[in-house]
Amino acid sequence: MPANFKHIQQLADRDVDKLKEAEKSYGDSWRSRGGVGAFMMLARKFDRIENQVSKEGYDIFRTIENDPTATGILDDIQDLRRYLLLVESHIGVEAYMKELEKREDI
Repeated sequence: MPANFKHIQQLADRDVDKLKEAEKSYGDSWRSRGGVGAFMMLARKFDRIENQVSKEGYDIFRTIENDPTATGILDDIQDLRRYLLLVESHIGVEAYMKELEKREDI
């Protein structure tokens, strides 16, 4: 079955909405301890996912089927995906700012 890009776009749009909502409460606390802290936050989310799938022989699809609740593995997958978006966005902003600093016309 090919990827459903319409659904993927809906997931991405929802992620952006959820990130905006979370920022109102938490600000940029996800990176308050620098790059190592951000990595450890990602690692903790992955550890939670790994712990859950290990009980199902590392079959992530079966794990999701067996726990489709709002607080189950899908919640951890969504959190990890959103944190990864924040990390990549942060790096993109940093690179953009460095390029701006190099410009002499501003």
